[in-house]
Amino acid sequence: MPAPPWTSAPASGAFGRLAAALTARVIGQSHLVERLLIALLADGHLLVEGAPGLAKTRSIRTLAALIDGSFQRIQFTPDLLPSDITGTEIYRPESGEFEFRPGPLFHELVLADEINRAPAKVQSALLEAMGERQVSAGAATRPLPELFMVMATQNPLEQEGTYPLPEAQLDRFLLHVVVDYPDAATENAILELARDEVTRGRSEPIEPLVSAWEIFAAREAVMTTHVAPSVQDYLVQLVLATREPAFHDPALAPDIEYGVSPRATIALDRAARARAWLDERDYVTPGDIQAIAPDVFRHRLVLTLAAQARGRTADDVIEHLLDVVPLV
Repeated sequence: MPAPPWTSAPASGAFGRLAAALTARVIGQSHLVERLLIALLADGHLLVEGAPGLAKTRSIRTLAALIDGSFQRIQFTPDLLPSDITGTEIYRPESGEFEFRPGPLFHELVLADEINRAPAKVQSALLEAMGERQVSAGAATRPLPELFMVMATQNPLEQEGTYPLPEAQLDRFLLHVVVDYPDAATENAILELARDEVTRGRSEPIEPLVSAWEIFAAREAVMTTHVAPSVQDYLVQLVLATREPAFHDPALAPDIEYGVSPRATIALDRAARARAWLDERDYVTPGDIQAIAPDVFRHRLVLTLAAQARGRTADDVIEHLLDVVPLV
């Protein structure tokens, strides 16, 4: 099974090693691995959706282990309280003062496992952290680390005891990635890897390959990637087509209730730049925009009830939009 082209030392040697190490440990999820790197380069948060056992948590934990930064996993449950993730103030009798004890959000890389199992109050606390990079607890507002990334997972199969994420929170995620089952060849490779891990032992440590300053330097390099005016116009036209679908195809108008927000425009621009940089290019092509648009739009596009009743999905509508919006 050939490795994706972006695993062979793209633009930065450090990110090349990071991509190769992730691909070696996460078999058959090259799309997810690439999106993890894009989210990291674009300074955004990532939502990963898929059935159990598809290496969602493994991918995120491996990425965190390969980065020289603090990591915390939060297992979301219906009884979770906002203070369980933000932290709480503890009274110290010896001093007569309250002392703030930071919660797990005060880490650089946060895995929010099964995020849709948390109630609304917890979602609100997480919303502030993701959107404002700060946490309000007690009478103070405290900044989060400069390198702060939330990587969340959710299971689409089991809906009992879950709380659908509100649109405002979904909009805070840079990308929404859907992972699917592997093919037969990949399944065999997964078996070989699992046997090898049992033989070597699961305690083998993973050494960090990328430091925080290398990530910041790479983000600066990504933002210098050139976007031609015609390519930017195509990006904007795709966004506008979600808000005025009848302009491009009247058949789309009954399907879309609300189009994507301006935050989607910024996310699509940054993600397309990151994809081009990973591919060792200093310019963005319409192909970069088309490749990343489904993951940027999927969680932001709101379909009408009639479209949902007909079995239409956001992916169907996005594919239609990519077909009808003319290329530059």
